[in-house]
Parts: sequence; structure tokens; C-alpha cells
Amino acid sequence: METKPEGMTTLTRVLEVLAERGYDNEFKFMEDGRLEYVNNGQLYDQEGLKIIRTYRFEGDSNPSDSAVLYLLENQYGLIGYIINAYGMYSDFEGDGFDNFIRKLPVEEREFE
Repeated sequence: METKPEGMTTLTRVLEVLAERGYDNEFKFMEDGRLEYVNNGQLYDQEGLKIIRTYRFEGDSNPSDSAVLYLLENQYGLIGYIINAYGMYSDFEGDGFDNFIRKLPVEEREFE
């Protein structure tokens, strides 16, 4: 499911709303196939992570402006996000990131 609540039509706006709700925790994909929680350097394997929301954005005039934001939750309730351009403009070389994301369970849900 790829939905954006009314008024959340840009990546910038979604990030603002996530920050307002306390979900401004960024993850970064590492070369070793794990995610790093940017705020403290904690590393996470796929186990214990799930996708709880997906937002897709398409550039009006340039396909390279297309991006996807995955809202993730770990087994302890920490909610954060990772952003990637998609298609041939992906931010990551090879299939590592795509394989990582594909293996995560998806539990799409609404937020307050």
C-alpha cells in the first residue's frame, strides 16, 4: 500500500510530519548489508525490522527526482526511516539494498 495523507505530497512535507510525530530517526544502509541508526550508530540486521509505511514520490519533470521513503520499526518500537531513489537512479549499487528491503515483513498501518 502506498498512501500519503492529505497535505503530504512531497518528501519534504512527509519528513516534516514525521519529525512532528517523533519519527525523525534516520537509518542508513551499510555496505555490509545492515542498517545504521544515524543518531547513535547502532546497527540492525533484517531480523526484528519491519516496514510499517511506504511513501513514493515521483518527480514532475525528471525521473531522477523519484524517491521512496520506508518507515521502519524495530522489535523495541523504535520507528525511523530510510530514503532511496528508485529505478535506475537508486542510491545504492548492486542488489544489496533492494534485497534487504524485499526480505522485510510489511505491516502497513495508519498513524495518528
